[in-house]
Amino acid sequence: MTTALLLMDFQNGIAGRPGFEPTVEAAARALATARDRGIPPVFVRVAFRPGYPEVAASNLAFGVRAAGAGDAMLVDNPATQVVDRLAPRGQEPIVVKKRVSAFAGSDLEVLLRGLGADELVLAGIATSGVVLSTVRQAADLDFRLTVLADACGDADPEVHRVLTEKVFPRGGVTVTSIAEFIASLG
Repeated sequence: MTTALLLMDFQNGIAGRPGFEPTVEAAARALATARDRGIPPVFVRVAFRPGYPEVAASNLAFGVRAAGAGDAMLVDNPATQVVDRLAPRGQEPIVVKKRVSAFAGSDLEVLLRGLGADELVLAGIATSGVVLSTVRQAADLDFRLTVLADACGDADPEVHRVLTEKVFPRGGVTVTSIAEFIASLG
């Protein structure tokens, strides 16, 4: 069994907003542990080309955002870069996605298959966005899944609680804390 750590949407324009500091710190602990244990981290961020050609006007989730985003969501904009606290090192892969799920519009599945990963440990902002969407798609792709509850954050704490305490476990997803995850590694 090969595990990969997915660090999703920990980019300046999302994770850099006030209130997500504890989530970023928790993700930093998970990242340090993964690096120490030889678990490959994979960084996922959402970004687009100039002019947002990937976003159809009919896409209600991204169409309105893209129309008013200016250059804030462009692939080279500082807002779309991984936060400094979690800065990728060397050849650690960064995947750029085009929708909510980490798999949508990206090469994530190909990358994970290349790594031989069959188990994913997920951390991200927001629990109700990238984490939920990625969990659903990854389950359909037959990955074993663990969500690090304290390394996920949502603007709505109740939504985070319901997802991590009820929805994810009912879907066969292991939900744990970083401390429990580290202890499980021996």
